[in-house]
Amino acid sequence: MTMQDSRVTGFHQDEDGHWVAELSCGHTQHLRHQPPWQSRAWVMDPAQRIEKIGQPFACGWCAQGPVSDNLGD
Repeated sequence: MTMQDSRVTGFHQDEDGHWVAELSCGHTQHLRHQPPWQSRAWVMDPAQRIEKIGQPFACGWCAQGPVSDNLGD
């Protein structure tokens, strides 16, 4: 799956209460709202989060491509 194929499939909160997007590629992405560094007020609103489900999402993990864990090398 490429990052263009990734879509938001749901959300959950981590142990610190930060919102995390669940992606169709199998990865997750934190979506913190911490102005002025990160402005994502929509993530705090349940209705706006629901609107994001099914929307395309550029997954940073997929963008990196396959990464070797270098175990046993």
